[in-house]
Amino acid sequence: MATEREQGPYVELSRDAWAALGASPDEWGQPLTPAEIERVRGLGDELDLDEVQQVYLPLSRLLSLYVGAAAALHRAQEDFLDQPQPPRTPFVIGLAGSVAVGKSTTARVLQQLLAHWPEHPAVSLVTTDGFLLPNAELERRGLLARKGFPESYDRKALLRFVMDIKSGRDEVEAPTYSHLVYDVVPDRKVVVAKPDIVIVEGLNVLQPARVRADGSTGLAISDFFDFSVYVDAATTDIRQWYVDRFLRLRETAFRDPASYFARYGRLSEQEAVDTAHRIWDSINGPNLKQNIQPTRSRATLVLRKAADHSVRWVRLRKL
Repeated sequence: MATEREQGPYVELSRDAWAALGASPDEWGQPLTPAEIERVRGLGDELDLDEVQQVYLPLSRLLSLYVGAAAALHRAQEDFLDQPQPPRTPFVIGLAGSVAVGKSTTARVLQQLLAHWPEHPAVSLVTTDGFLLPNAELERRGLLARKGFPESYDRKALLRFVMDIKSGRDEVEAPTYSHLVYDVVPDRKVVVAKPDIVIVEGLNVLQPARVRADGSTGLAISDFFDFSVYVDAATTDIRQWYVDRFLRLRETAFRDPASYFARYGRLSEQEAVDTAHRIWDSINGPNLKQNIQPTRSRATLVLRKAADHSVRWVRLRKL
């Protein structure tokens, strides 16, 4: 039996137990090629074929089962209503986690793996960075130093986007974000056209609905997710990964004169370490503790990483 232990509404599995649940790659070919792994790997993330086969292939298999079950439920609802229904809407996966925890790499790996399954070849990935308020608006509101906190997003636009996806619209547009200039790119859109699956990746995608002044609550984007994943790790490890990534950026992207952070490219190594610690301790750390970690229990599945970036156990919500 694969289960190691049960924790309330969750089943927790070790890496070995989880890996045993993956379909053999021989059943449908190589899960990802070395070139694909290189393309999806984020800066500072450790990702190899073993990690893909042992962690992400079983997850893609589970998600594919969920997608198939959603299709069967759609057909059953048609039979129940005794009339044809509009085509089934895309299956939406929410993916959350801290800055520097590797959630973007996880999202890209899942996009590639899910698109390999013949039942659902069209898989779109949208990050919530594009829904950040423009820097000028953040400055006007005094929120530039709180970029990434829930209040720094255009939450209404993000909610409309997810609702349009789940309404079955043929095409839905999302704004894009440039990490080079650290701002939303005006008039540049990502078009999501009739996907089978949409992955929505971001820091705060599992946030519950806000409570209004009158005590009522509205809708949250997570209300429209069919499945959700939280990428987790010890805060001390994530902090170190953030510093490591900052040092790599100091040697690469920060050296570009067009970069918003070009000034950091001129720092000495110790100055860069001190700056990264300061940014983490004043912005990313508090955001993780106050806003992101509290949403972990809302996820359908949690991937817990060790200090070497590898996923060591998986926690799955019971049905």
